[in-house]
Amino acid sequence: MSDFRLKPQSFLDLILTAPANEMSSLISSHLTDEVVWDVAYPVERLSGKTHVLEAFFEPLRSAFSHVRRRNEIFIGGPNRRAPGGHWIASVAHYVGNFENPLFGVLPSDHLAFLRSGEFYRIEPDGRISEAKIILDLIDLMRQANRMPLPGMLGTEMLFPGPATHDGVLPLNQGDGERTLDLCEAMLADLKAYDPNTFTSKGQTGENGYWHDDMLWYGPGGIGSNYRWSGFEKDHRAAFLTAFPDRVGGDHYCRIGDGNYAAVSGWPSMTMTHKVDYLGVAATHKALTLRVMDFYRCAGGKIMENWVLLDYLDLFRQMGRDLIAEQC
Repeated sequence: MSDFRLKPQSFLDLILTAPANEMSSLISSHLTDEVVWDVAYPVERLSGKTHVLEAFFEPLRSAFSHVRRRNEIFIGGPNRRAPGGHWIASVAHYVGNFENPLFGVLPSDHLAFLRSGEFYRIEPDGRISEAKIILDLIDLMRQANRMPLPGMLGTEMLFPGPATHDGVLPLNQGDGERTLDLCEAMLADLKAYDPNTFTSKGQTGENGYWHDDMLWYGPGGIGSNYRWSGFEKDHRAAFLTAFPDRVGGDHYCRIGDGNYAAVSGWPSMTMTHKVDYLGVAATHKALTLRVMDFYRCAGGKIMENWVLLDYLDLFRQMGRDLIAEQC
């Protein structure tokens, strides 16, 4: 049986590097006629092949000179959630000299790594019929010295690839369904927490889901952290204090592939903004949050977690336009 991951991987590389007069043909060959392409704020929904080409790929090529795609994770598998089907999940960087504005973000005229979380529904003929993409434009602003949020949480850094360097088209790693089982069990127990310590049942310790040396890689505005104590201190405490009634896990996609798993909701989370967060006074508004999580597991433990959040949309709901506020 052919590897259904290969055709979309080839397309996503080629569409950035092909001559401009070949882009339309590539789009026609690799996307369905009714493709739906959902991108984080401010792009939002694109419908149809022409719209995807003109409002997503052409702006990327214009903003980053000689842009290239660098996959850190590229996995695929059957989706446990409706609408089912086979899906691809990827953590990638769009790499190039950032010379022209991109979706309102002003350029730096220097090398930039735009991180992206991506989910694609793949039809039996190999074409993409649906996409969900979170571009970390806040981190792009940080790289251009235009950061609109205070630096108060974790370490802002380039997303690394997996420590094992085997996250792109993994082979012969074992049962991806078992990897996904582990991550789903963790997510189920993560929902409830102690409001004083911000801990949840079963997360750490000898029989916990997370390895003692876990690494959590967060998006622009949050940053990354090390071990569960760092995760609580540099992200979870501030988030749960601000949004104590948050409920997550409303996912459209959950897949496992070897030692990797990926889940996403659009939105995944509902919550109320009850306490100040990242410089925004409590609005007491009901909010939603689009979320993507990518996991690497080993020996029955979660080792690494890459997280993409649509924070531009979250802050829009709180009354802040972070693109307009960039320095």
